[in-house]
Amino acid sequence: MSGPSPVFKIAPTVQRYDWGKIGRSSKVAHFAETSKLPGFAVDEKSPYAELWMGTHTKSPSLVAFTNTTLSSHLAANPSFLGKDVIKKFDATDGNLPFLFKVLAIEKALSIQSHPDKKTAEKLHAEQPDIYKDANHKPEMALALTPFSALCGFMPFPEITAFLTSTPEFAALVPPAISQKFITLSPPPSSSPSFSPNTPEQKVALKNLFTALMTANPDLLSKQVDLLVSRFKAGNELESERKVKDLVLRLDEQFPGDIGIFCAFVLNYVELEPGEAIYLGAGEPHAYVSGDIIECMANSDNVIRAGLTPKLRDIPNLISTLTYNSAPPSAQRLQTSSFPAETSAASFTILYDPPIPEFSVLRVVIPQGKSEDHPGVSGPSLAIITAGGGKIRWYNGELEVGEGEVIFIAAGTEAQWEPGTEEGLVVYRAFVEA
Repeated sequence: MSGPSPVFKIAPTVQRYDWGKIGRSSKVAHFAETSKLPGFAVDEKSPYAELWMGTHTKSPSLVAFTNTTLSSHLAANPSFLGKDVIKKFDATDGNLPFLFKVLAIEKALSIQSHPDKKTAEKLHAEQPDIYKDANHKPEMALALTPFSALCGFMPFPEITAFLTSTPEFAALVPPAISQKFITLSPPPSSSPSFSPNTPEQKVALKNLFTALMTANPDLLSKQVDLLVSRFKAGNELESERKVKDLVLRLDEQFPGDIGIFCAFVLNYVELEPGEAIYLGAGEPHAYVSGDIIECMANSDNVIRAGLTPKLRDIPNLISTLTYNSAPPSAQRLQTSSFPAETSAASFTILYDPPIPEFSVLRVVIPQGKSEDHPGVSGPSLAIITAGGGKIRWYNGELEVGEGEVIFIAAGTEAQWEPGTEEGLVVYRAFVEA
């Protein structure tokens, strides 16, 4: 007597936040439409921001073609999660340790950070209406299309250069704080390497960022107007050219917002498809544009402080940041082969951030080829982002097409085989204990 299939389709959920791309220009809407997501129809005037794949209680996925939540199905079939994963992550309720998403970004997301586990528990206990779970939220963003973001504090010399050359930025920081920061700034270096910040440097950076984020509203409004007017007139300095377009874009989307000045303290990164960044707890960031695959611990906790109409919790943001200053390369995630002993002919790349909740595979298989994945000790979710074909396992197979999302149980060996001229492109999130 056979039991339930270890591989099956799930129905994700769509989030229509106002920063999402509009209509079919959004990968979220495109995938929902091409996969024939039940009840979904594209409105070409509406934003489609996120596609959620997982068990988070805010918007849980269903087993496809049923009214059964994925979490309840997994709770009834614990072998699909794997005993080690259940034990390590206390997943007896069928919840996955990770949340998998597609994001389609038209307008910049908020200046934000995510709390560590201890802080998340505290915030959830104190403000459960705002911080709705007690989990941390380390996350990875993997570009599907050209993608840009602000992430992590710039190296000291770069911030110092703006403090000394951009009067509108300098006007928002008290001179004593600026001078202390400049004094602690090492000379610019051509070396890509960097050293951990000293405690004194972290304090100086915290003081500078605090002054910026709590600047007098009237002073802020005046300095934004001066900066934007100067940039629109073409009077930027050479050192300001790299942030000019970003400043004007942010001001157009969020006129007069303090987040505009984060362009002078946070790294601006641009990723090509297949490149990724990892953001641990307490790292300030804001996604600016593009379509991405995102994976995170199973949480929706966000501490916001700018570029948003939502609640701004500046005190908690300021108090929980790491204040690490480093080049943007520090946030980039290096890749490796999967599995580790795979030959160079493999069509799978592994993105493995330094946390236990998740890793992600990018699988790009040309027509006429196939790819074998060994079983992993925990559950997986996979989304087809281009092409179509089949997934085969020991006693079954399933046809898959663009936008469809698949669950793969712990220990299940899988073979992917394209069935179209376009080949097959799959992103697969998984966890191993």
